[in-house]
Amino acid sequence: MGTVSAFEFVGFVFVSGILMVLCMAQTNVHYYDFVLKETNFTRLCSTKSMLTVNESFPGPIIRAHKGDTVYVNVHNEGDYGVTIHWHGVKQPRNPWSDGPEYITQCPIEPRSNFTYEVILSKEEGTLWWHAHSDWTRASIHGAIVVYPAIGTTFPFLKPDEEEIIVLGSWYKGDVNKMVAESLETETTYRWLVDYGKTYLLRIVNAVMNVELFFAIAQHNLTVVGIDGAYVYGFCTVILKDISVGV
Repeated sequence: MGTVSAFEFVGFVFVSGILMVLCMAQTNVHYYDFVLKETNFTRLCSTKSMLTVNESFPGPIIRAHKGDTVYVNVHNEGDYGVTIHWHGVKQPRNPWSDGPEYITQCPIEPRSNFTYEVILSKEEGTLWWHAHSDWTRASIHGAIVVYPAIGTTFPFLKPDEEEIIVLGSWYKGDVNKMVAESLETETTYRWLVDYGKTYLLRIVNAVMNVELFFAIAQHNLTVVGIDGAYVYGFCTVILKDISVGV
């Protein structure tokens, strides 16, 4: 991954005797390489080969600021065609990089590549990317973290730390041949925290077709954003009906 900066500038233009000030906020361009290939993973006492991005599951996290542009070069070393969708990204005037298979593009065939341009125009918060071909998104997915535009901050108190939690599914067989199998884990998710600190949880529901619930025992949760947009903070003990996405 690489980043190229476009520096902030201020220009003065006289038009019909009127002084106009042109300002452009600093934005960045980021580059990622996604390599799709079969990788062996072991879960629930069974090992299987499944399609992954950069041999990781979930896939890589894309980090950028509001207003940035991200280029993702997808190399398909798998056995069938795949596309990638940037869930929640509006992609203004850029539908050919949106990713729905056979709608905005043909699949990226095995042993070929395609570069996506992801324009983060107004989005801010937690989104995700995933495969948009059959059931391959069961293992081809990851989080997109869009920070406030450079020079701005969160519309709430800045957290001391943050953690990205991707809620996904595990299928013992080939996902393209199966309809459903619930996610099982050997233990609950454990995370050591410091008493008195505030933590921002970025939660993504990446399961195939199920709404989920999320709670932390003996803790309240303050919801500050949903699906790439901030909301007036409200307190709850459980997040109900987390739909597929965020």
